[in-house]
Amino acid sequence: MFKRIFTLTGRLALLAVVAVMAISYLAAGFDAGNTSTQAEATFLASTVTTDSGDFAAAVQRMNDAFATNWSTAEIEIADPADWLTVGRRIALALVGTGMSLQEIRDLELLSEGERIEAYLDKLLTQSRHHDYWAERFARVYVGAEDGPFIQFRRRRFRLWLSDNFAANRPYDELVRTLVTANGLPTDRPEVNFLTVTNGTNEEGQPDPIRLAARTSRAFLGLRIDCMQCHDDFLGNVSLGDDELRTGTQKDFHSLAAFYSSARFNGFQGIRSEDHPYEYQFLNTTETVTVPTAVPFATGLVPDEGSPRERLATWLTHPENKQFARATVCRIWALLFGKSVTAAVDNLPLDAELHPAIDVLASDFTAHGYDLRRLIRLIVMSRPFQLDSAADFEVTAAHEQLWSVFPLVRLRPEQVAGSVIQAARVKTIDRESSLVVQLMKFGGVNDFVERYGDIGEDEFDQDSVTITQRLIMLNGEMVSEYGEANPVLNSCSHINMFAKQDNDVIDSTYLCVLNRLPDEEERDVFANRLASAEDRIYAIEDLYWVLLNSSELTWNH
Repeated sequence: MFKRIFTLTGRLALLAVVAVMAISYLAAGFDAGNTSTQAEATFLASTVTTDSGDFAAAVQRMNDAFATNWSTAEIEIADPADWLTVGRRIALALVGTGMSLQEIRDLELLSEGERIEAYLDKLLTQSRHHDYWAERFARVYVGAEDGPFIQFRRRRFRLWLSDNFAANRPYDELVRTLVTANGLPTDRPEVNFLTVTNGTNEEGQPDPIRLAARTSRAFLGLRIDCMQCHDDFLGNVSLGDDELRTGTQKDFHSLAAFYSSARFNGFQGIRSEDHPYEYQFLNTTETVTVPTAVPFATGLVPDEGSPRERLATWLTHPENKQFARATVCRIWALLFGKSVTAAVDNLPLDAELHPAIDVLASDFTAHGYDLRRLIRLIVMSRPFQLDSAADFEVTAAHEQLWSVFPLVRLRPEQVAGSVIQAARVKTIDRESSLVVQLMKFGGVNDFVERYGDIGEDEFDQDSVTITQRLIMLNGEMVSEYGEANPVLNSCSHINMFAKQDNDVIDSTYLCVLNRLPDEEERDVFANRLASAEDRIYAIEDLYWVLLNSSELTWNH
């Protein structure tokens, strides 16, 4: 009798402990007013980078360059955006989602002047940023295709990039490693930069032509691949040293010749061998051996070393300003969602870019090609922190001169990531449960496949299609992540822990749009909640409306 009572009591006690732990997990990170502890605030504050005089001076030089352009153009300038808007921009750029409610509550414990820099520095050291940018740069280096079976390992390459971003490896070192890589694609992941082109030529070897085209676009921001088949008859490509000239077929194939030495052996992988590059030029009858040569800044090419080592040294030489300019423009585009020029890989040598780009490029080179410093400089600049809305009519000229933050459509993976994060009170990262991580991974991949993957055209701004709108309105992702689920979804958590209707509305807006509602919005939904027979269904409707709003799918 006593044994049975003791056993039953023990089971009930264990059940109570499990229930308390479950409720604690659900409540963790959520409070309609304040979700975090002072310890978290102390941690966030400790991540704030104290501006050295050098960093502050670099930001000022960049801001001065923009101010000069604005003054010359006599154009209006938008007011600074609020910290929540800037925080959302940072999150979308660095991790591909909006901010979580947990992050917002953590930052509210800091003074408003500390929040942006604290959040930026925290994200730069998180694995989700490294993983997200690894995918973005993988598309730059090897495209979006799967590549040849066995000889190309995309996942291994992406993880290698992530590790390099986590270590904040100098960007010039990373590029030199890619160009000079040797070994098998499995144990030397950087080799996949080369093996992705295997099998596209008659020999089944790395394709020097594709590698030359990728090198010029990814590392130099130059579109010279049009000269693969003929000279530049349209005058779109200017090359040369002291005096710029029209590009020729020889310029392209002389660059491709550097990669002819990369030979693939099935047992040893990529090895550097003495192998000539031969090509039959247009309007000729014979195939000739093409010597290695660079299309400009020829004096920067070293005399010693293998062909790929000499190319890598030339690419990343501190005096090769095109390398730094191309990198700055790509990072700028990743942060703003919009390129400084018509295309991020189209920066002709004779093009006059915004003076601020040269300021950033010089600083990037002088500080050892530090990507994190470059990101901080751009985020802390005035253009990144301006509002998209203004009390004057915003035109294309304002966006071109960066006197307002440009309105930019989110990429498909950003839309999916924002929807999934909005359905969670806590931040989804490597500390999340395995179930949540797998759900996010599968959800993003499935959504992107249905919504449409833009491939390598990372900054394509085509209009939204009817199919894409229908996927948001009727698709499984929005309906599943917006419905009540007491274990996983913030919709249910808000209903459980927010006692007042205004708290429900505020928390929902913060989860989905990362902002507070205005008075008109709050009144509309407050009336809806007050008249609802079952509040949870009204909250589901509120989630559905916000998830399908145009505001969710735009960076602003």
